[in-house]
Amino acid sequence: MPLAVTISGTRSTDHRELTRYSDLFTQFLGPFASDHTHFYIGGAKGIDSLSLLWLAENSAAKITIVAPGTIAQQPPEAQQAIQRCRERVHEIIELGAEELRTPAYHARNCWMVDRSDMVIGFPLHGPEGTSGTWQTISYGAQQGKPRLIVPV
Repeated sequence: MPLAVTISGTRSTDHRELTRYSDLFTQFLGPFASDHTHFYIGGAKGIDSLSLLWLAENSAAKITIVAPGTIAQQPPEAQQAIQRCRERVHEIIELGAEELRTPAYHARNCWMVDRSDMVIGFPLHGPEGTSGTWQTISYGAQQGKPRLIVPV
């Protein structure tokens, strides 16, 4: 049975070694990363780009990138990750927001969760907050969807 999963996470990832993220993805994305899974990933830097690179290299899962505006509006490192994995990306969705502000990111996050069966969130370690990652996890909870929370 196909499974659709939203991945959400912090943009701030410089506080850990890249190998640590690879280990976390192996442990927490790996069990879901079959050819029957469809991952929805935002087109930002940080967890979005790192999880995209990991999934493209380590799975046969279907990958959709969702940008709140356009890919051209995303940070250069995110654009590079998307370009590097382009052959593995099933679909790129550009939601067309003119201004990349909080409402556009929230709309993108809801769009992904609405099409998913579960949410895997990688928030910054610490108390629950109001970040986009926590908003996505909370929206998934409101929708009654399972959530896997992996603090980084």
